[in-house]
Amino acid sequence: MRLYLSSMWLGARPELFTAMVGGSRRGWLVMSALDMTDEENRSTEARRQVADLAAVGLQAQELDLRRLTPDTVEEAFGEPDFVWVRGGNVFVLRMALARSGLDRLVVEGLGADRFTYAGFSAGACVLAPSLRGLEHCDPVEEATDLYGEVRFDGLGLLDRPVVPHLRSPDHPETELLAEVAARYEAERQPYWGLSDGEVLVVEGGAAPVVR
Repeated sequence: MRLYLSSMWLGARPELFTAMVGGSRRGWLVMSALDMTDEENRSTEARRQVADLAAVGLQAQELDLRRLTPDTVEEAFGEPDFVWVRGGNVFVLRMALARSGLDRLVVEGLGADRFTYAGFSAGACVLAPSLRGLEHCDPVEEATDLYGEVRFDGLGLLDRPVVPHLRSPDHPETELLAEVAARYEAERQPYWGLSDGEVLVVEGGAAPVVR
């Protein structure tokens, strides 16, 4: 399993990400965590993500999960070298993954080491066993407004929750996420805490490492 999980944007170690990507270095961009925003903002941000990935030698196209179902997702997904998942609302992202069936392909593909999974903020958080606690920061109503329901189960690819943007004064959610971390600590719930710039890296059978 190859994971490169950042608190914000590509993080401070993008060379670690690109080193994990093989093949022709072509992959998918998943923007679903911003599905609750207006289309102009979503499109602008998609172009930014593609440009940022191109700057480190990776070619990405958007895989729009709104147009996919469990019956069509596998053919559309194909055989990418990487998947980059942008941050936003983790509950909106989780529902998009479930409704499209991409959650199954991600879990199976990473188990078989078919591609590298990378992303930031919600894109990292969604890999936890559970999303409980993150509702303090990400409104669940944004998911229920779009999908009529919300899910609190993560993909279970990490052993504990991820809390991004800690000790990151330039990020507007740093105080809320510090409160999330404090609640986990009070409950004796281990978590992966990341400040902006830091990344959580998993490669092969090695234990996760924060860099």
